[in-house]
Amino acid sequence: MDVRETTLQELFGGPKQYLVPLYQRPYAWEARQRERLWADVLELSETRRTEPGATHFTGSLVFSTGTVVPSGMEFLVVDGQQRLTTLSILLCALRDTFRERRPESPVLAESIHEQYVADRFKPGDARLKLLPTQADRDAYRSVVDGGADVPDEPDASVSGVRDAYTYFRRELGRVDDLELTRDAVLGGLVFVSITAKDEDNVYRIFESLNNTGMRLTQGDLVRNDLFMRLGHRGESAYSSWWLPMQRRLSVNDLELLFWLDAVAEEPLLKQGDIYSSQQARLAAMDDEQILAEIERFSRLSEHLMRIRDPSQESDPTVRKHLRHLAEWSSTTTVPLTLRLLSRRAAGTSTSAEVAGALATLEAYLVRRTLVGRPGQGLNRIILQACGELDDRPVDQVLLDYFSTGRKHFATDEQVRDAIRTQPFYLRGLRNQQKLILKWVQEELNPNEPIDVERATIEHVLPQTLTPDWRAALAADLDGEPVDVVHERLVHSLGNLTLTGYNATLGNRPFPEKQEEYRQSSFTALNRLLLDAPVWGRTQILARSEWFADRITRQWTGPNVRARSVGGRRDWSIVHRAIAAIPAGRWTSYGDLAALIGTHPAAVGAHLAGTHIHGTHRVLQGSGTVAPGFRWPDPADGRDPRAVLEAEGLAFSASGVARARDRLSTAALAARIGLIDE
Repeated sequence: MDVRETTLQELFGGPKQYLVPLYQRPYAWEARQRERLWADVLELSETRRTEPGATHFTGSLVFSTGTVVPSGMEFLVVDGQQRLTTLSILLCALRDTFRERRPESPVLAESIHEQYVADRFKPGDARLKLLPTQADRDAYRSVVDGGADVPDEPDASVSGVRDAYTYFRRELGRVDDLELTRDAVLGGLVFVSITAKDEDNVYRIFESLNNTGMRLTQGDLVRNDLFMRLGHRGESAYSSWWLPMQRRLSVNDLELLFWLDAVAEEPLLKQGDIYSSQQARLAAMDDEQILAEIERFSRLSEHLMRIRDPSQESDPTVRKHLRHLAEWSSTTTVPLTLRLLSRRAAGTSTSAEVAGALATLEAYLVRRTLVGRPGQGLNRIILQACGELDDRPVDQVLLDYFSTGRKHFATDEQVRDAIRTQPFYLRGLRNQQKLILKWVQEELNPNEPIDVERATIEHVLPQTLTPDWRAALAADLDGEPVDVVHERLVHSLGNLTLTGYNATLGNRPFPEKQEEYRQSSFTALNRLLLDAPVWGRTQILARSEWFADRITRQWTGPNVRARSVGGRRDWSIVHRAIAAIPAGRWTSYGDLAALIGTHPAAVGAHLAGTHIHGTHRVLQGSGTVAPGFRWPDPADGRDPRAVLEAEGLAFSASGVARARDRLSTAALAARIGLIDE
């Protein structure tokens, strides 16, 4: 390879053209990089007032060996295209500033244009000393041909060219000595020019410069690998498929697309390994297969845009489920959804089948949330579904897949039991809880849109009991402790609704809340609330049954071949909650029972036969030590109250633990990660 020191004057002078190949990313310099370059130019200009030969090192440039063409020598820019493009835009701005300021001396401007920007004696793009990649060419031509009418388009590369030209024109307007600035740019900025002698060297140099992923994104590297393999055959594919995709997606979404495509085959693939994974796959392909891959990626980008913006989907049922999955905000579902939309585009699946498959995926997510299944393993389960798609109808394939094995696709019975007994408010992400309520409302009244971002979840029976609420709840009980029943019911689905004014309702009396509910847009969701004379256990349980009926119909469960997951309580949640109680704090048997939808007595019986550190911090709802408390070691004779006081927990003279040190069910759920506010 040839390595030497050079300047812009030497690079752009003479019959030479520098082509930025298709595999390079579009122009991407922003204000920070432009400002740093301009500061260097100004500093160099001032230095050259007293030291005319002063120079400033501006970095390295890597080119392929020059090719002789009828118009001169042609070089491919392997590295440094961002600097070269920026400096060429600066020369255009300098030319136009001369034209504006020195109209009587046109030679000052035209010498810059004809020697270092464009050769008027050459046709078309052959006249340009620098020819950027296709995404930048329209904007760059406008700058070269006058600078005033740079296209104002949404594409990031176009706005980058325009912004660079506008910036330099503004800054040059503040410069007094334009000739000094011109000479500094053309003769004072120094580069190390590296020219490789063959294509193998070019490829190796490029990878050594960029394969770290520090300077180019993983998406850039995949693109570069594709088009470096194709050479001149890539022109048509770039125009037809790649450039539209590049304009369709953001830089981040383009990188995401390559990851989503690869992760369906490699579920453990990290986004930082996209390039190496795709490169290994593409290495075995010939040119025709590479061209087909570029078209496939472009088609995938259309599907990704439809997933991002479901309004682009024409089929109403598919559109509804795409919207639901987009609102659910789980990236894990996107690879499978891409596969489904791709099959439909290829004609191997119908819209009805895709809609059914998406409905099954949605039902699987909703039902898991309702029964409180943790998220561990969910990503793997959904990604592996991509490999299950075969020649059978995709809706049946996914129903079979999610219904078999240990995938925890909750049955109708499990969903009903969870709605009756589990604390829905303490399950999963808050946004997903709101979405389930929203989708029930929309199914009942599809013409009434709901802004879930502005809505909040309202506890009808409030989380903090006032004397009036305590009395109202007690009237519906048969001697059971009010606090225990309250803990069991307050976070259940039957006690929850959506509202736009949660903070104003708080723990106001039920009749006052009812009046607010009558004015709400969630009338379908609140029908039983509006008809109820009072609000207590009977009404909450009746509304839970109503929800169970609605939800099991709206989200179809597993097929008859589904293996039962089992209906036992998940005591591991209780164990984790006890382990999360710090010294100096306490909780009650009722608080723990509400976590898994059981009775305080069941918790007490379980703890009596289980050796768990920290059970002495579990007290009765009144804040007193349970009379039957025993340490795991029968020989341990310590007084549990004395141990708690030594840990920092304060008791009243009558033996009641301080209320402010109590961890509620919600606080326990937050500590062990059951909820995410």
